[in-house]
Amino acid sequence: MADALAFLHTAQPHVQTFGRLVRDVAPDLEVRHLVMEELLDDARVVGIANAALVGRVHDAMREAAADGAAVVVCTCSTIGGIAEKTPTGGAFSALRIDRAMADRAVRTGPRVLIVAAVESTLEPTTALIVSAATQAGVGTRPSALLVDEAWAHFQAGDTGRYVETLAAAIRGAVGKADVVVLAQASMAPVTPLLADLGVDVLSSPGLGVAHAVATLRASGNAWNASGMGMLSGPQA
Repeated sequence: MADALAFLHTAQPHVQTFGRLVRDVAPDLEVRHLVMEELLDDARVVGIANAALVGRVHDAMREAAADGAAVVVCTCSTIGGIAEKTPTGGAFSALRIDRAMADRAVRTGPRVLIVAAVESTLEPTTALIVSAATQAGVGTRPSALLVDEAWAHFQAGDTGRYVETLAAAIRGAVGKADVVVLAQASMAPVTPLLADLGVDVLSSPGLGVAHAVATLRASGNAWNASGMGMLSGPQA
């Protein structure tokens, strides 16, 4: 169906998280999920420039769209840059969950603190922030905070310790940052713990889902206006 929204995840817990977020803003939409944890595991080993990995990510995005989804969103920040460049042949729009967050961040202030629990996420997220700033015509001074000790808690299913470890590290490193970017979708629960921080703390799921739904609605409007089928969203 052309009104379906699909997600490519690299962690099983994201199925529930993103399903709920879509229901909150667009309960009428059909939502599909494809989980391929091995894509993140392999990206951490071979790097995001590996040709075989790039091909597998593109194949996974097309698989997620195989039942006719008009928009497919990759929720993994490590491989998101690969995912949004998927050759779609105009069949669907390929999005990354963190682009809307990056666009918001660079408009909030030049000093962007990028926080990650997986090292492989830092390079693509930093590149995204720089790209978003260039497109917006603003300057940016990104810095990075890797909280790698937190990731073991997430993998063990201990979300409480994962979130607490991240929050403590961010409090100790925020310094003079204008905005904090939580580079991984799994970090979203940290936001309420830092409400008193005095700077914006941005996470990708809510902003990304809102952008994905808007993209889907726009593609549907294009379909109705043209009478010739769905027009694809922006492709890199």
